[in-house]
Amino acid sequence: MFGYLTTFDNDLFERFRDLQQQIDQMYGTSPALASIRAVARGSYPPINVGITPGEVDIFVLAAGLDPDKLDVSIQQNVLSIAGERAVKEEADGNYYLRERFDGGFRRVVTLPDDVDADKFDATYRDGVLSIRVQRREAVKPRQIKIN
Repeated sequence: MFGYLTTFDNDLFERFRDLQQQIDQMYGTSPALASIRAVARGSYPPINVGITPGEVDIFVLAAGLDPDKLDVSIQQNVLSIAGERAVKEEADGNYYLRERFDGGFRRVVTLPDDVDADKFDATYRDGVLSIRVQRREAVKPRQIKIN
């Protein structure tokens, strides 16, 4: 009686799978992450950005990198962080799961319009690159004294 509800066009689903694979290849994304702790491709190193009234703080979680080989630049309120991470491979073993990124990377973060690109500081300590960019004095909140 309801036989038409249980018949599906399998070719249609196959076409959707093909389309999804083509999109994944085009944009460099993987269809599924290897595990719950895995991060999406292109998101190394992880970055946290915090904003206070006086500054913008960027924390780049980049353990095991040589800070002298990092390239950090700010141009037109765009922060760019580039570098390379080399991971030694074991010659006599095979990997079952490999989540540690190796190779070149580049991360770009758009900063608020009110940052002063001439007033920034970058330090690397305990595997964390901390970048602090001051905001312009003209846009910082000021307390007005009432007489």
